[in-house]
Amino acid sequence: MFITLEGPEGSGKTSHIPPLTNFLREKGYTVFPTREPGGTSISEQIREVLHDMKNAEMHPRTETLLYQAARAQIVEQVVKPRLADGEIVLSDRYFDSTIAYQGYGHRQNLDEIRALVNYATGGLTPDLTILLDLDVEVGLSRKKKDDEWNRLDAYTVEFHRRVRNGYLEMVKSEPRRWAVVNSEQAWDSVQAELRKIILEKLVV
Repeated sequence: MFITLEGPEGSGKTSHIPPLTNFLREKGYTVFPTREPGGTSISEQIREVLHDMKNAEMHPRTETLLYQAARAQIVEQVVKPRLADGEIVLSDRYFDSTIAYQGYGHRQNLDEIRALVNYATGGLTPDLTILLDLDVEVGLSRKKKDDEWNRLDAYTVEFHRRVRNGYLEMVKSEPRRWAVVNSEQAWDSVQAELRKIILEKLVV
């Protein structure tokens, strides 16, 4: 099963992946955690280019294509083989991030973005996607407190509002794939909701 966590900056996706992985392994599942962009040597190198504050002049089309390059590599090298072996792949972001950020955020043509995503992934869609949703300004305030502030974080608040609204539009368009968790709750409450949602999906 392929499960992805999505959300605006500061929503806590990254912090929830390790305990979710441990919880599912204790339940007897074989779980492989990963992240985007990243997860392979090639993809991690692309991540550095994408996130480096020195690359502020990067054009949105360049940004979009680099994300797809990193994604194509991890899908073919990691995700598809692990799924074929019957593992649960738990990913911190996937293609919905591109639709939200490079599509809604940058106001690029959504049909073109979706076509690129489909090419990069070979049409691989998650079985479950969970949106960790929160107010944009709350999320950015959280993000500024850690050491991961990057080039995309530095976009305007208006950009990040478009990203969040994009996510909410995607939830409306595919309600059977998506679940939404309010990540302004206490961390433990969010983790408990995530565990409940994932277990319910696994036992269906």
